[in-house]
Amino acid sequence: MTGGRGGPGAASVPPARARWLPRTADLTDAFFSLVVTALGLGIAIAVVDGVSASSPWGVLLAALAVGVGDLVLRAPLRLLATAAGAAGALVAGLAAQVLVAWVALLVAPGVTVASGWSVLWVLLLTSVVMAVGRWLWGSSDNAYVVADVVRRARRHARGSGSAAGGPRPPGLLVVQLDGVSAPVLHQAVDAGLVPTMQRWLESGSHRVDTWWATVPSTTPAAQAGLLHGAADQIPAFRWWDRGLGRLVVTNRPDDAALVEERLSDGAGLLSGGGAAVATIFSGDAAASYLVMSRGSRHGLGPGPAYARFFARPFVLARAVTVTAGEILKELYQARRQVVYDVQPRVSRGGWYVVLRAVTNVLLRDLATALVADALVRGDPTVFVDLVDYDEVAHHAGPTRPEALRSLEGLDQVLRILEEVARGAPRRYDLVVLSDHGQTLGATFEQVEGRSLLETVRALMAEPGVAGLESSDGEAWGPVNALLAGVLGRGGDPVVLGPDAGAGDRRHGRGRREDGPRLREHGRAGGAPDGGQGVPDVVVVGSGNLGLVWFPDAAERLVLEDLQVRWPGLVSGLAARPAVGVVVVDTRSRGLVAVGASGLRLLEADDDAVEGDDPLAAYPARAAADLARAARLPHTGDLLLVSAVGPRDQVHAFEGQVGSHGGLGGAQNLAFLLHPADLAVDDARCEDVDGRRLLVGPDAVHAQLVAWQVERGVRAPAARTSVREVG
Repeated sequence: MTGGRGGPGAASVPPARARWLPRTADLTDAFFSLVVTALGLGIAIAVVDGVSASSPWGVLLAALAVGVGDLVLRAPLRLLATAAGAAGALVAGLAAQVLVAWVALLVAPGVTVASGWSVLWVLLLTSVVMAVGRWLWGSSDNAYVVADVVRRARRHARGSGSAAGGPRPPGLLVVQLDGVSAPVLHQAVDAGLVPTMQRWLESGSHRVDTWWATVPSTTPAAQAGLLHGAADQIPAFRWWDRGLGRLVVTNRPDDAALVEERLSDGAGLLSGGGAAVATIFSGDAAASYLVMSRGSRHGLGPGPAYARFFARPFVLARAVTVTAGEILKELYQARRQVVYDVQPRVSRGGWYVVLRAVTNVLLRDLATALVADALVRGDPTVFVDLVDYDEVAHHAGPTRPEALRSLEGLDQVLRILEEVARGAPRRYDLVVLSDHGQTLGATFEQVEGRSLLETVRALMAEPGVAGLESSDGEAWGPVNALLAGVLGRGGDPVVLGPDAGAGDRRHGRGRREDGPRLREHGRAGGAPDGGQGVPDVVVVGSGNLGLVWFPDAAERLVLEDLQVRWPGLVSGLAARPAVGVVVVDTRSRGLVAVGASGLRLLEADDDAVEGDDPLAAYPARAAADLARAARLPHTGDLLLVSAVGPRDQVHAFEGQVGSHGGLGGAQNLAFLLHPADLAVDDARCEDVDGRRLLVGPDAVHAQLVAWQVERGVRAPAARTSVREVG
């Protein structure tokens, strides 16, 4: 099995010999590193003024001195990082890189240095040459980031005898490929873009299963489920908290910490000494690196793990160099979409260009180094989230060439971690999964000509929906009749459309004359009211899932109340071409899904449909998913899902051409790639479109925990906590 039970390609050198003789692969790696460093230094010295060499032997000796200096400084730098943390490791590492290069150039015979600035330029240009050389050689992966970790793992394996088949305790490595749907994974395998995963599948060491990402199909909800078994605490990527009187945004450290306090029971997936890398929540890990929920209290994590990445000569500089190359690649790819008029598309400028480059190179390299260090350290369970594909797919499209090619880099990370795991003190089972998929489609604003916020503003500010396309009263006659028959119980019937609430308005019970105060996602300050008082409405988009709150109400408003306060709001939203369904609670019949020409009761015993079923275009699980999502704590007063087009395209309420969060297309089809001898328990699965699938991240969490118990990574202690929804 790949990454476990010793792993393929484990060394067979007799332990007695291996304790003091270096392996051939180690010697080859060291020689290759020396030659590449010498070549880079030679070219840089030839280009930079202020540094010169009288013979190639001096350059070769300088390269050797760089390697020796790296070895000498590792131990003191790790001690310094223990005391100074990750930030200290960064500063000390940068200083050490310059110092090592400077001393190497000074001590090498025949090499002269005029100034420290010359050394900086040599360091930078050497990194550029080495990065370009790897690209020309066809090896543009990030193996160099963990080269010394791989060698350390090999030495540990030889010294402990594990490479010869000696016993090792079990471990579990979980790698999340953010946003990769099961169909996209299969497409990438067929295209030869993910040779490592393809090898696992074709060899039979692993198998891949699909699991259903429930609404909200977002990373925070998925990781709350995968890591803590508590996805029911997350209604969206961001939401209005009535108790706090403000927006809660999960990619803010303080808010992520607040949410984790609510969902953690201390027995998360990584409890018992595990490590979390680049996640939103910690999973109750003992060690966390780049974890959002622990950022404000624990910073980036323990410093020693960062020292190797920051201090090794040329590693950080090469990562920065390749990051710059990624910026140029993004600019070219974005321009190509414009030139060829690729549709649908969104703007790919601004900070996204830098964000993609940092995410797909610098942070990926750093995360790889941190995970490799955790494996060599022997942490029992390690979980890492790699977001490369998700970032590109949001802006380029989930099946566009640049998005699919980003999977190549992720597959290279898996190959590197597989090699590290072979020599780790534990025999790691390697599980790869995604948190959701993505679906292509033009944005809501591109279809409607205005944002969701502007649409809600117009509907709240007008007595009806006059002036909006497809909003005449005649068209709403059938739906009004349906609602009158289904929801009317002894009092005035609920009426939708431009005539709704006319009597209430005549009696002074209509909308507020001063107009609504509105707040859109991303515009809320830290104060409960943002300095402007509590808004009348908060509008948030999480992909093609839209949520609307009315914060001045003490509790969630029902349809009957909304019709009195803002007549025509629900009907107007449901009538929009880019909106497929609006879910709202009612006082008499529970949750109802409202469409343009019909409705469906989500909590009725007979699942009653009146008129055209508004969920007909969605997957079979839509009713169950929406009923669950609409009962989550802190969910919106209104829950919207975009329309689904004939090619399963959806419309994000954000500026994304590839989106997720709601329903439609491949966004709900996540994957679980696991060792073949670890079976998915059918008792945890549900019927989904004729297939037995794990449904929701909580079910995947339960399966991962069961595998931990099966392998002996985790004691079979029963979890007694019970979480209630509502």
